[in-house]
Amino acid sequence: MARQSTAPLGDVCVLGLGKTGREVAGYLLDQPEGRVSSVTVYGGASSHEGDVTRELGERGARVVLGTEDVRGTYDLTVASPGISEFSPFFKAAAACSQEVIGEPEFAWRESPRRWVGITGTNGKTTTTTLATQLLRTAGMRAVSVGNIGTLCTAELRDRPDDEWFVAELSSFQLATTRLLHPHVAVLLNVTPDHVEWHGSIEAYAAAKEKIFQNLTADDLAIVSDEDSWCRAVIRRLRERGLRVLTLNVHDVPSPDVTSAAFVRDGRLCVRLDGEEHVLLPVESMPIKGEHNVQNALAASALAIELGVPDEDVEKGILAFRALEHRIEPCGEVRGVRFVNDSKATNTDSVQKALTAFAKGRIVLLLGGHDKGTDLGPLAHDVVEKCKAAVCFGAAGERIASALEDELQSEGGALLVQRAPHLREAFEAAVADAEPGDVVLLSPACSSFDEFSNMAERGRAFKGYVAALGGTKGGM
Repeated sequence: MARQSTAPLGDVCVLGLGKTGREVAGYLLDQPEGRVSSVTVYGGASSHEGDVTRELGERGARVVLGTEDVRGTYDLTVASPGISEFSPFFKAAAACSQEVIGEPEFAWRESPRRWVGITGTNGKTTTTTLATQLLRTAGMRAVSVGNIGTLCTAELRDRPDDEWFVAELSSFQLATTRLLHPHVAVLLNVTPDHVEWHGSIEAYAAAKEKIFQNLTADDLAIVSDEDSWCRAVIRRLRERGLRVLTLNVHDVPSPDVTSAAFVRDGRLCVRLDGEEHVLLPVESMPIKGEHNVQNALAASALAIELGVPDEDVEKGILAFRALEHRIEPCGEVRGVRFVNDSKATNTDSVQKALTAFAKGRIVLLLGGHDKGTDLGPLAHDVVEKCKAAVCFGAAGERIASALEDELQSEGGALLVQRAPHLREAFEAAVADAEPGDVVLLSPACSSFDEFSNMAERGRAFKGYVAALGGTKGGM
């Protein structure tokens, strides 16, 4: 088993009673006698007594409910990722704690060997899952942890010494890191998202960049050079003398660039410290779209850095299939394909999803909770590439108006429709679609106006397809 820290933790506070708070509190209560002096859990303003709070209390934790007024003195506080560092709850904890950190930072301190980290506005989950598969294809121990759903802390107890943690890290999680030090750190892209949580796009981008804060010359930074935020990060990393591998789907780097991942002559290529690895053709990849080419390049570069042979990289990519809610084929009815991309909760991810399908054959479902983001670039791409768009939910009217403004100024043949909810939008899309078309749920919005999360929304869409008698279809 991997060696875990035995250093005393003292008095520890945990903020939040969701999945993260429960797991961290349980882990602390399992520690050997004397390592943790006390465990206090603050549930937050809306928390109330239940089975979880009673169990934690019976195991020795002090559980405080119905308030965000944190009191006491703590050596360490571990905050759940949904609690913004700018919130009164977080600030109250910081005022009486030596240090406030997030769960991945806590898990790294407990077991710091063999970590890689992956972040970006879009593509994190696919890249994390694919990278884990590539390592496993080569016979290496690896597990996907972090924002992907399996908490890092949950994997600590029985962690083998030779196992790699492939950690998907959100901006929320990275914002509270200080010592976290992966051997390979990946930044896929930075586009506006979660600005309301961080306070500004600059703070959001700075949180993403923290994934590199502790890298040394022995580590590898993998960074896209296809957006201005990432290009600025590359410049700063090189100024620090770090090894940087750039990602670019569209341009082949000059020979003097020693480390890069790119597409040449239709094939994935990874150049690492001057040595080129020419991999499989893009056309043979089961996952489609330019964004998935970038995801595959990033995962391949990470795997090759960790010693995975080229043939295992190719084998792992060929065996990889679309994840649920991420450009997921979910049926075909009377020649019309249906694809669930409910995970596309921002405009940039929708724009990338559109590259996976034939121009003029897409009937697009857009809408949900309105994040208030700029719709101009999205409207341009939808008008250019789609046959029809059905706009629904709280953001539906604003999106429909943006599409109509684009049509008026630039022209086009896009059919724009409105619907109150996803079900009605689905019915309108089915009526618009003809054999050879694809009905794509890629909403550009979060789901909270109608559903509890994006997964519930995606499964609702798949249920509608199933009710039509859809057969599982490929792409």
